[in-house]
Amino acid sequence: MQAATKENVEQVLERVSRQFEQAELFYGHGTDNPWDEAVYLVFSALGIPFDCDDNMLQKTLSEDERTRVNALVRERIESRRPVAYLVREAWFAGLPFAVDERVLIPRSPLAELILNEFDPLLERPPARVLDLCTGSGCIGIATALAFPDAEVDLADISAEALILARENIGRHGLEGRVSVHQSDLFASLDGPYDLILCNPPYVSQEEIDELPEEYRHEPALGLHSEDNGLAIPLQILRDAPRYLSEDGLLIMEVGYSHEALAERLPGVPFLWLEFAHGGEGIFALTARQLRDALPLLA
Repeated sequence: MQAATKENVEQVLERVSRQFEQAELFYGHGTDNPWDEAVYLVFSALGIPFDCDDNMLQKTLSEDERTRVNALVRERIESRRPVAYLVREAWFAGLPFAVDERVLIPRSPLAELILNEFDPLLERPPARVLDLCTGSGCIGIATALAFPDAEVDLADISAEALILARENIGRHGLEGRVSVHQSDLFASLDGPYDLILCNPPYVSQEEIDELPEEYRHEPALGLHSEDNGLAIPLQILRDAPRYLSEDGLLIMEVGYSHEALAERLPGVPFLWLEFAHGGEGIFALTARQLRDALPLLA
């Protein structure tokens, strides 16, 4: 009887990376190449820290570990499910979050703003923060950790998404400062907020139809917006002034819809933010700017 093949972690990573490259997968949920995707899957499956010592790469896998990794690799290739869903964990702003098909996989450039404590956009730390269209809660939770004195509300229309958001609140020990609200945008919320963060649905149906298969595992509720992707962002712009404090700030991501939004509202002074680590389509508007723009938004 032939002995089972022995592989160490480094050999498994090399093999899985080759398999992913040959399968012509699409990357966009935390990685952008086959090697990083292999590291994401293998380390998560084996419980290896991403900052582990290089000696860990020489560890030989047990037969059970190889079976576990191979099953996930097969699922990734055959179903095109993103690794984050397979291992039920994604990273955002350097923090781990539980994710599954109830929520989008975190990947917003907003993480860079949070890690920089929104410098220089905020004059002082916010006392109340709203993470609107929160999904997994990653944006609001990371912001709560960046501002230890802030109270943060996580709001989403999806009750299923909020179950996961609650799990992530508990994971980061924030039950005392972060609360969850099921709300259709602002409908069930009470302001005022010093900072509103929002990564809403902003993808048109035409764009959704052209997305790689990996994105079809994500909830359409978190992606699709009518009116060429602008219906929900426009509604948020109209309503936000009533929920912001006098000197409050709205920061919202609209992704590739940013050109369409700017063309639709040429008189609105969007401050389009730039990111050292890549990303686009995020703007900032003060409460005063939003109030002044209401005639244009109507």
